[in-house]
Amino acid sequence: MHAFEHVESLIANALDAMKRDGALPSELAIPAIEVEFPRDPTHGDLASNAAMVLAKAARMKPRDIAEGLKAKLSEESIIEKVDVAGPGFLNLTFKPSFWHDVIRTVEDAGASYGRATPGSKGKVNVEYVSANPTGPMHVGHCRGAVFGDALANLLEFAGYEVAREYYINDAGTQVDVLARSAFLRYREALGENIGAIPEGLYPGEYLKPVGEALAKEFGDKLKSREEADWLPIVREKAIAMMLDMIREDLAALNIHHEVFFSEASLKANGRDQVAEAIDALRAKGLIYKGQLPKPKGHDEDEWEEREQVLFKSTAFGDDIDRALQKSDGSYTYFASDIAYHYDKLQRGFRHLVNVFGADHIGYIPRMKAAVAALSGGEADLDIKVCQLVKLFKNGEPYKMSKRAGTFVTLRDVVDEVGRDPVRFMMLYRKNDAPLDFDFAKVTEQSKDNPVFYVQYAHARAASLFRNAEEAFPGLTRDGGEVKNADLSKLDNSGEIDLMKRLAAFPRIMKGAAAAHEPHRLAFYLFELASALHGQWSRGNDSPHLRFIRQEDRDVTAARLALVGATQRVISSGLAVLGVEAPDAMR
Repeated sequence: MHAFEHVESLIANALDAMKRDGALPSELAIPAIEVEFPRDPTHGDLASNAAMVLAKAARMKPRDIAEGLKAKLSEESIIEKVDVAGPGFLNLTFKPSFWHDVIRTVEDAGASYGRATPGSKGKVNVEYVSANPTGPMHVGHCRGAVFGDALANLLEFAGYEVAREYYINDAGTQVDVLARSAFLRYREALGENIGAIPEGLYPGEYLKPVGEALAKEFGDKLKSREEADWLPIVREKAIAMMLDMIREDLAALNIHHEVFFSEASLKANGRDQVAEAIDALRAKGLIYKGQLPKPKGHDEDEWEEREQVLFKSTAFGDDIDRALQKSDGSYTYFASDIAYHYDKLQRGFRHLVNVFGADHIGYIPRMKAAVAALSGGEADLDIKVCQLVKLFKNGEPYKMSKRAGTFVTLRDVVDEVGRDPVRFMMLYRKNDAPLDFDFAKVTEQSKDNPVFYVQYAHARAASLFRNAEEAFPGLTRDGGEVKNADLSKLDNSGEIDLMKRLAAFPRIMKGAAAAHEPHRLAFYLFELASALHGQWSRGNDSPHLRFIRQEDRDVTAARLALVGATQRVISSGLAVLGVEAPDAMR
């Protein structure tokens, strides 16, 4: 049991004892108890508002409940002091041995510290990136890719069986444009002077390899065919090669999806899954024919009222019902998205997460309505939006070379600064807030660069073990002296603060996973690293606080145990973020 959980169980047990003693109503339901660090550290180590939460149901003053809790908890051997503050806040101060046990817990659990039992929370589908397969990943996709991947790692850590999924938009008009653009490059590969790329086609040189591959495979045979004949051939080849490029781009960030789901597969092999999804909604009485009001800002002269097949999305919180078929009878994009999510439900997923770009915010209510309708309210869909990324260098807007022809690619950014700075900094801000990415800042070696500061903490810990073994032969990271060190020698306030931060790690991971907010972990790691660096600096000012005490092997062993536990937590956290935990910095 982790430190926070242990304290919460102590409070819950004390409340049960008060019920047995008649100090609380016997029928009173005890909710989940939570403890937190107090806002003011001078008030104690941990605080709880349990008395205030129970007061109304118990028909008692919260302070009276808190005083009863104080009497019970004061009997616990690990608690040094219990205070009741204000209307009924409970402030707890613990003996140092309580925090020493955190080090033992971290070491005993190793990489599993804070990790839930695999698969214990059920299955979750995390769909992220899902860019059109018409070109390389651009810097806007980069943030969503990193966020989605880190979130998937976080949910896995929290006990979910995670499916990482990419939805391939390969059934719309954009892939026909891709095919026509690739066909132009095919003609170019055959020696034809194609001139300037016509407006409306994709101009990037990344399609040249597609044209060359087509020329190698078909020679000039496609040139004499009608578009209706060559278009599907070129489209299939172009999509396949674009997906290979996308996979390579994502691999540069160590991102790998288990599932690539094709939109085109929804209507393939004689099966129409879009019609099936619509029929499922129709069976629930949620499909009808009607007319939608003219959208705001739409030109009156161009608006045509017509009867359409509509989904009653307003019954599930949307502001307007949504069309599922166009006037020519073809399905809308939304209809295909409904079918895709219906497929997810049929695969057994009841927890769904989609990562959207900022330009898809308006799409959220209708997708939530569709999932609620299709699942009968049994499935939950959380849609996380990643805001735009602006590129800077030394505070000035940065214009990079654009190998794609019209935009900065993900690979441009990764090649410029490396994978780790990109991943960490894309997560060092809440996903729905705009992000300024400064190429100079993310590569400088200073506290102002969070990724460097956190990685440096891990490397500093490794160097301490190397230096300690030189000073005290046999005093190793996994040796018995460190594992069984006398931790009562750790009584400095900076050392206790480090232990408290280590104790918070399971709580941080649980909360970040529940909220789908991996930035919380990035913030936590920076604070933990700062605490380790801070204690190092205190040792420089006060030699008796140094991690390695040349004249005291036992104190050194105890402090190395603390350093080792800190290093393990940093390593675990960085692994979830997909960032390397180096043993040395260049």
